[in-house]
Amino acid sequence: MTHIEPLSDRVLLKWVNEEKSITNSGIYLPESAQKERPFLYEVVAVGPGKKDSEITVKIGDKVLCGQYSWDEIKHEDAEYKIVAQEYILAIVK
Repeated sequence: MTHIEPLSDRVLLKWVNEEKSITNSGIYLPESAQKERPFLYEVVAVGPGKKDSEITVKIGDKVLCGQYSWDEIKHEDAEYKIVAQEYILAIVK
């Protein structure tokens, strides 16, 4: 588990790889060959929120996040994204 604690209304996300890497015809597609990376993430940590708004996502939620709306960080050989809650588009159920 990570020791990163987001501040304010920030949310720490980890990419969820649910893409098929093998096509129906048996061809392997490496991640670098996929033109658009899916923007499905798992919530790893959440900040305390702001005075006038509450955090609506919780740890473990799978969410969709807008492209280019995050800061990338690396911690203990893992890559994470940190975003303001307003850039999370939807919770996937």
